Amino acid sequence: MLVDSHCHLHDREFFTAEEAEEILVRAHKAGVDKIICIGTDPEDSLAASEFANSHEGVYWTYGIHPSEVEKNCDKFKRDNKLVAIGEVGLDYHYEGYDRGAQIRLFEEMLQLAVDNDLPVSFHIREAFDDFFPVVGNFPKVRGVVHSFTDSKKVLRRILSETEFYVGVNGLATYSTLPTPPLERTLLETDAPFLAPVPYRGETNEPGYVAEVAKWLAGKLEVPVTEVAQITTRNVGDLFDI
Repeated sequence: MLVDSHCHLHDREFFTAEEAEEILVRAHKAGVDKIICIGTDPEDSLAASEFANSHEGVYWTYGIHPSEVEKNCDKFKRDNKLVAIGEVGLDYHYEGYDRGAQIRLFEEMLQLAVDNDLPVSFHIREAFDDFFPVVGNFPKVRGVVHSFTDSKKVLRRILSETEFYVGVNGLATYSTLPTPPLERTLLETDAPFLAPVPYRGETNEPGYVAEVAKWLAGKLEVPVTEVAQITTRNVGDLFDI
């Protein structure tokens, strides 16, 4: 059994309702029994909730992406399929970002996670110098650094200074990113983005997490069954699913 711990299958900007149903069937055929739909703002999180609650094996998160700093969490609600706060964090990649506003929103989201005893899906891009001090003020927070794209040095800091997991997706199959140890790894797709080899350049989907698992097994020189077993257990430990 495999789990796609981060995707956007609920987002109608990328997938029609009919496409989403077909993609779920393909995912199950590929051995992906559970997926987590990730919210990026209050409205998107509501859509993720509605999608998850109408499909078996689908879960959702509530989050406000750092690019949505003008939004607030007035629509936050809980249900049995809410498994995390995310994706939230810091993104300094594009010019014109508001560092102070992003940090304030990130802190608000971390406090929401603490108050509700939920893990966090972190979106951090070119902002780890601020990430570590901010999360250091929230020692009870647990989570996963989604789609890690930084250096070996930063990865070592995550592994040594926190207990966070690290998300590995299709980007790893065609880049030189450092690889976390299996016991700290979650598999994800970030569908519709970052399709793995051999689907690079196409629309990504949760079933393609199987390709990420195969690639990781080759990289670590372990059976793909071991990758599936350990990463699925990690997802269960973090998100309680």
